[in-house]
Amino acid sequence: MIAEHEVQTTESWGPDALEDAREAGRKQQDSIARQRDHWIRSNRYFYNRIRKALQFIIEPNKRVLELRCETGHMLASVKPSHGVGVEIGDAMVACARKEHPELYFVKSDLETLELNETFDYIIFNHIFDTVDILRALERVKTHSTPDTLLLIVNYNYVWQPVLELASKIGLRSKLVEPNWVSENDIRGFLKLAGFRPVRKRRLMLFPKWVPLFSSFCNDFLARLPGLRRLCLMQVMAARPLSAPKREEEVTVSVIVPCRNERGNIQPAVERIPLMGRATEIIFCDDKSTDGTADEVRRMQALYPEKDIRLLNGPGICKAENVWTGFRAARGDVLMILDADLTVMPEELPMFLRALVSSRGDFVNGSRLVYPMQEQAMKFANLLGNKGFGVVFSFLLDQRLKDTLCGTKVLWKKDWQRMEKNLGTWGIKDLWGDYELLFGASKLHLEIVEVPVHYQERIFGVTKMTRVFANGARMFRICWHAWKRLGG
Repeated sequence: MIAEHEVQTTESWGPDALEDAREAGRKQQDSIARQRDHWIRSNRYFYNRIRKALQFIIEPNKRVLELRCETGHMLASVKPSHGVGVEIGDAMVACARKEHPELYFVKSDLETLELNETFDYIIFNHIFDTVDILRALERVKTHSTPDTLLLIVNYNYVWQPVLELASKIGLRSKLVEPNWVSENDIRGFLKLAGFRPVRKRRLMLFPKWVPLFSSFCNDFLARLPGLRRLCLMQVMAARPLSAPKREEEVTVSVIVPCRNERGNIQPAVERIPLMGRATEIIFCDDKSTDGTADEVRRMQALYPEKDIRLLNGPGICKAENVWTGFRAARGDVLMILDADLTVMPEELPMFLRALVSSRGDFVNGSRLVYPMQEQAMKFANLLGNKGFGVVFSFLLDQRLKDTLCGTKVLWKKDWQRMEKNLGTWGIKDLWGDYELLFGASKLHLEIVEVPVHYQERIFGVTKMTRVFANGARMFRICWHAWKRLGG
């Protein structure tokens, strides 16, 4: 970046003033285009940290659009199946085309962008020197599907004095009247343009490479509550607001993992309500020895009007049993209902409403809001659930009260994307709750909690034994997630 003060546009009025600002930005960018890659290489630590975060978020082989792509180095790093970069100046577009001929680059003002195609991911850089942010985001919306993830990469405005000083002493490029927009400003623009924020990530307390010190600052201190608000870079993830679906338009699969739950099969069949256009009940029998499978077959004969299916689980753990049901499910929506019925089946429609109304992309039950029956949860389990709720709230930078409630609801299409990441959190999750929550976080799905009334088990015994051994395993999963989710 060049050792010059920030450029000031010539004074003009009305729409002409905005056009003058755009033209000044183009001229300034053209003046640095040939040196831009050299500057990026000389600050590779800073740019590598951003690339690493984007590579974690963006799935490879997807359609990706990058606005203000500079020389295309970020776009190329996420390995798109179809990558399009947009810049405001001819010189920078020419440099990008030379560096990355496998990608497609166009010159356009963001406020008038028209590509006539949509993308899975859209990266918006340099929002701080975009002349009309709202109009630019409205154009982004026209290139989005309901599932598109928009990523806004922006400076933290509290660094404004430091960055302005860096421009003056030659450590950073000159800018044309940047917009120092805060996180709340961006949220406001997103709402006006028809987007809903789903997640924010904060990166780098120290943007230069100093052995050990940089890692300590950026891998540890930058993750801590309070300190992470001081990070230099912010990545705001958002999805387009979409019209709520009607419950009658979707089909539902209720997955009931069971092992030695014969006495709970008939109550489950009789209490699970009909939801959506059609509801299938999938009992995944995990090598039961008490006649659970025979009881499911009896229910199939007794209630032929209900879509009741029986699957043989692998006999490994609850998680693998649930995945068996997920893979066989035919519904648009996947629901997990533990066979102990401690979460009332009658409350499942609340989960469906939250999902189809776009109040969230992943719906997690919470047993820790309403009072629970005296013997519903042992004290050690209760203490562990509350503790892991705190840990997850810290890891995901989002408040979660109950990570281990078995009732979770999600779209099948999102599960199919999560499945690729199973087993990548350092140690096997025997129960599946953490795989799903971390998987939802990695995909930047909005996680919402629905309070449930937790009741005592009537038949059988709990499978959650060896509380301390399981707790140690869960902490190890969280430790690996801490390292991986840092981006």
